[in-house]
Amino acid sequence: MTTTEARPTERKPPQLVDMSWDPITRIIGNLGIYTKIDFANREVVECHSTSSLFRGYSVFMKGKDPRDAGFITSRICGICGDNHTTCSDYAQQMAYGVKPPPLAEHIVNLGEAAEYIFDHTIFQDNLVFVDFCEAMVKATTPSVLARAERTEAPRGETHGYRTIADIMRAFNPFEGEVYKEALKVSRITREMFCLMEGRHVHPSTLYPGGVGTMPQPTAFTDYLSRLMRVIDFVKKSVAMNDDVFDFFYEAMPGYEEVGRRRTLLGCWGAFQNPATVDYRYETMNSWGKDMYVTPGIIVDGELVTNNLVDINLGLRIMLGSSYYEDWVNESPFVTHDPLGNPVDMRHPWNQTTVPVPQKRDFDDKYSWVMSPRWYDKRTDAHLALDTGGGPLARLWSTALSGIVDTPYVKSTGHSVRISLPKGESLPETTLEWRIPKWSNTIERDRARPYFVAYAAAMALQFLEEAMGMVRAGETKVFENYEVPDEAIGCGFHEAVRGVLSHHLVIKDKKIANYHPYPPTPWNASPRDIYGTPGPYEDAVQGQPIFEENGPDEFKGVDIMRTVRSFDPCLPCGVHMYVGKGKTLTTLHSPTYGANHG
Repeated sequence: MTTTEARPTERKPPQLVDMSWDPITRIIGNLGIYTKIDFANREVVECHSTSSLFRGYSVFMKGKDPRDAGFITSRICGICGDNHTTCSDYAQQMAYGVKPPPLAEHIVNLGEAAEYIFDHTIFQDNLVFVDFCEAMVKATTPSVLARAERTEAPRGETHGYRTIADIMRAFNPFEGEVYKEALKVSRITREMFCLMEGRHVHPSTLYPGGVGTMPQPTAFTDYLSRLMRVIDFVKKSVAMNDDVFDFFYEAMPGYEEVGRRRTLLGCWGAFQNPATVDYRYETMNSWGKDMYVTPGIIVDGELVTNNLVDINLGLRIMLGSSYYEDWVNESPFVTHDPLGNPVDMRHPWNQTTVPVPQKRDFDDKYSWVMSPRWYDKRTDAHLALDTGGGPLARLWSTALSGIVDTPYVKSTGHSVRISLPKGESLPETTLEWRIPKWSNTIERDRARPYFVAYAAAMALQFLEEAMGMVRAGETKVFENYEVPDEAIGCGFHEAVRGVLSHHLVIKDKKIANYHPYPPTPWNASPRDIYGTPGPYEDAVQGQPIFEENGPDEFKGVDIMRTVRSFDPCLPCGVHMYVGKGKTLTTLHSPTYGANHG
């Protein structure tokens, strides 16, 4: 059968093969994906996601000076450390009762916008798109490549490529034009970041209470000149991605089922509004809604809440398949939030980390990742939310809330409109991201370049406001504070790949409890106490296989596309095993295709 024909519906006797990819190495830690694949019916029957790395930040943060938290927690990650520093500062500002000056908020927002543009670009173009490049498509679905050679690219006038196959060639590692251009863009965007946060990726100028960045006019004009150099690249990226992803749906009917799971998305909001944010828990609902990326929880396409207080109170850290002892019999750190609402024992404020190393057993305990869930009191369910890789949840939440209304970005209630100015060669452009029909692999990947455009557009507004303040002589960037004897704080932010929260408890001016929850524990979580699989497991399990290779030559490209669509930090090397650990082939994913085509 060619891939472009309809898939047969009648079931054949299963032909089950155990296959695993471990490690899918990433900067945050080790991720292994263990599957059972039915080659007769071309689908993944079972999937387990496991991490073999214990981090322990929550253990060694205890007893530290809370002012060091931002510098320590940035080291959690070598690619999005600044997101941790920012989020830690948000939590500390709540605990200390300090509000940074407005210019400091703009500087932080500009740094974070540069990070989103930098990281999403390098991930999409240099890592994700290797799975969609000519060499990979040729090796896994040659019939699709043949069709791509004959298919004109509808948006060619924007990106300059005639056929879909031409776009795929442009993404070949080390040789393709776009692959190489993306590396240049990553240098420019990293420079933009450093102008605001001092050092990439562990900021040297972000502190609770403000920033140490000198607000000289040149800092902002240097940032702007670099932003304008990449603005056309951003427009082209959206057009190329839309062309390739639309083609995949056409060329392989049913491809929407790859990586599809129930729409359960979480976004904790990003880009504070300096006019209203005061970091008080009591007002968190209102200043949370004023963030320029609206927080929200989406269940089956419906916005359940965009209130950060509700989002906070619903957080539950579950066990089930994780190598830890339960803490529910310990005494709680926080029984009620500052508004008087009861705080659950499974809330991050009350969590205690007690590691129990043991042998991996897929019927019992098999991962160092815990299982964060969000408790939906309407249905009494613990929801395994995912982040859609970050951008999908951010755009979906912002679109449904219909609150964001700025000169460059507007939420319509069903879409997000993003206006980018004239660049070096392309005219002023308005892009519109529309809520898709599915939460699946393609839509997670499609949202990423749209969010790059969103971050670039918001950066223009932050620049205009910041430069206006500097011209008016409002150059204060730091507000002093005292560390209280006892306090609690929570920070909510969006790391590049999705939801990020930091929960802090201070006693005797020292950290008594500290729990950062980045996006990967949500996405990579194992089955919880109720048997609910985590998002990677859920998205891979039951998905169809379109790859044309049989078990002996199988690359697992459809599975890799799904896992990478969540952006599990940098995928560097993938080892593939069949059955009892016989190594079938080793793929070094970023370079695959350059020398092995």
